[in-house]
Amino acid sequence: MEGGNSPGLQLQQLPLATAAVSVQPHTESFSYKENLIGALLAIFGHLVSSIALNLQKYSHIRLAGSKDPRAYFRTKTWWSGLLLLVLGELGVFSSYAFAPLSLIVPLSAVSVVASAIIGIIFIKEKWKPKEFLRRYVLSFVGCGLAVVGTYLLVTFGPNSHEKMTAENITRHLVSWPFLLYVLVEIIVFCLLLYFYKERNANYIVIILLLVALLGSMTVVTVKAVAGMILVSIQGTLQLDSPIFYIMLVCMTATAIYQATFLAQASQLYDSAQISSIGYILSTTAAISAGATFYLDFMGEDVLHICMFALGCLIAFLGVFLITRNRKKPVPFEPYISMDAMPGMQNMHDKGIAVQPDLKASFSYGALENNDSMPEIYTPATLPIVQEQHGSKGVSAPPYRVLEHSKKE
Repeated sequence: MEGGNSPGLQLQQLPLATAAVSVQPHTESFSYKENLIGALLAIFGHLVSSIALNLQKYSHIRLAGSKDPRAYFRTKTWWSGLLLLVLGELGVFSSYAFAPLSLIVPLSAVSVVASAIIGIIFIKEKWKPKEFLRRYVLSFVGCGLAVVGTYLLVTFGPNSHEKMTAENITRHLVSWPFLLYVLVEIIVFCLLLYFYKERNANYIVIILLLVALLGSMTVVTVKAVAGMILVSIQGTLQLDSPIFYIMLVCMTATAIYQATFLAQASQLYDSAQISSIGYILSTTAAISAGATFYLDFMGEDVLHICMFALGCLIAFLGVFLITRNRKKPVPFEPYISMDAMPGMQNMHDKGIAVQPDLKASFSYGALENNDSMPEIYTPATLPIVQEQHGSKGVSAPPYRVLEHSKKE
């Protein structure tokens, strides 16, 4: 009986063993499938957003170069760009619900690559082939490096997946690693804000570090909100939990303050510098937040982590080369017209010379002499001494104001 029962037991246990073995590969393939879906949605979203922004910029330029009296929001081109921008942002938002945070954030390099390619395609100047290659060799190299970095990110990205339920998010929110990370981030943020506001340290690194710290909290909350919406769509309602609305409020607040600091940075520095330095700092801060809050790299081997870090570095270098090739705007240099010089005649004077105001000094240039201004910005002044007729032995002054009669 024992010998007869053994084969039966083995036959009955064989399907169970086969099922137990086949569960793990199926789960891994499903998680890699989710990674691919999230990566494709992020790439699609950044690509469409880049096209949308360039389309809106084209609409503004087209109106500025024509005599069309319409406002920009009354053109079909601008509205098409706005609709594409909303579609792209929805794609990026939905990508956080499928793939890990540390995988989605670095893929924003796609928007920089797309903007560079669009700028080269729609450039208006005509270049010779050799001059064109020499002018855009850095852009081509940067685009190639960004594509290679993106491939490494998608291939060796973290493969951690968990359902974004209210219970899981609350458990991550009160974990001691994340609380320690938030404490350090708050201290650093307050110090940077003190130097920026009180000490007038308007360095680009300080402003973009403020943006990066806020952005790390933004992407953490975005993934929580998008994940809870996806779980609710799948059948388990999560929108009635208070943690959902807490994350929604934090996402909105941090996004608004992040946009405020970005607007201040854009008034002080070139957009190319903001794109490259902001991408590096924001991506680093967001990956650190994702690894601390969602434990993205938990269980990953050293090889995958090193290859993922290599992909980030290559993408950083590619974005830096792309933005470094952009033309810097020529600053406006004020000047004074020759017909507005004191004592110069013009067609509106009817032959009568216009005399300068007889003050202790007059301003040379477009700026007026103001004692409250710093010395470096004070224009040069020339002394005025009226010529005294009839006096002898008086040295000639450096500047004379001659009396003109109507006959002369």
